[in-house]
Amino acid sequence: MIPHDFMSNAVAALAERDRTLEHFGAQGHQYRLNAPLSESEVTAFEQRYGIRLPEDYRNFLLRIGNGGAGPYYGVFRLGEMDGSVDDEPWNEGEFVGILREPWPHRSAWNLPREELMAPAEAADDGIDAAMEQLDRKYWAEAVVAGALPICHHGCALRDWLVVTGPETGQIWYDGRVDREGLRPYVRADGSRLTFEDWYLEWLNDAMRKFGVKFQVP
Repeated sequence: MIPHDFMSNAVAALAERDRTLEHFGAQGHQYRLNAPLSESEVTAFEQRYGIRLPEDYRNFLLRIGNGGAGPYYGVFRLGEMDGSVDDEPWNEGEFVGILREPWPHRSAWNLPREELMAPAEAADDGIDAAMEQLDRKYWAEAVVAGALPICHHGCALRDWLVVTGPETGQIWYDGRVDREGLRPYVRADGSRLTFEDWYLEWLNDAMRKFGVKFQVP
């Protein structure tokens, strides 16, 4: 794992260099990291949902911060996600799926194209009913079981951290609002991004943009 002081120092250096908050999402998180959680707080969350958080994310919560500065509009606090105004707690089984159930996907997922389109010849009330049925299926909690929301890009675009199943530890992009389904973040060689990989990609991109010189351990 990357030493926590590297990440904290890099974020502090970015805050100093990007004082006008030009980098995407910086106006939201302002390069501020929330206070870390205690071991007992993290353990209580895990026991509540019957899971063990991925170690790199767990280390981030304990050593770096309970969310704050990070990719897009920043990392959510544990147990929170974007709400109508500010971030707010989520409830398991209400948009967020059951965390102890395995993430159901092994590769990029979407509904068939024909299911995503409104019936061409249906009356207005028929189109409305069809789209309501599509939304219930497309946004069902079971589609994202085994993962928790980790950040948002704005406009209901989000990233999820898988916490249960074979894909545990990976970050997945949620483009369902644009009818793009779900897909894992991958490198050029096809390997998947873990939480730490994902966070470091953001750090490296921002450091290159603002000429911040740090060597990743």
